[in-house]
Amino acid sequence: MTRAPATNTVAIHDEYDIVHVRHAARSAASTAGFSLVQQTKLVTAASELARNALVYGGGGQAEIAVEDLGGNPTVRMTFTDKGPGIPDIDAAMADGFTTGSGLGLGLGGAKRLADQFRIDSAPGRGTTVEISMSVRRSAGP
Repeated sequence: MTRAPATNTVAIHDEYDIVHVRHAARSAASTAGFSLVQQTKLVTAASELARNALVYGGGGQAEIAVEDLGGNPTVRMTFTDKGPGIPDIDAAMADGFTTGSGLGLGLGGAKRLADQFRIDSAPGRGTTVEISMSVRRSAGP
């Protein structure tokens, strides 16, 4: 029997909401059974994507779900905003690219931290970024 995923939706309207996203991501990672290193990676990616939604998208929301994909616990996070969109996704994914005062590691860094990464954006349409990470099983002796 497949259980429906537990989903937590967090609005992103100010800096405090980024903290709420980080807490929700850590809670989901812990629920899924992630190691401390995996939890840190997931929370880091969540923080970067939430900040992007706030700074560049004018706010939005994060949906964080714990799923069981064939016996492999997975956390899927979807960040959406109704901002101006990204005119050149390839440029935005490049390390060092920024339209603000950041380090330019947000999208590319989140992609490297996640197992799966998908972005959908166009000028005037906003942006949706979905990432997922599954539990890593350590090899036995």
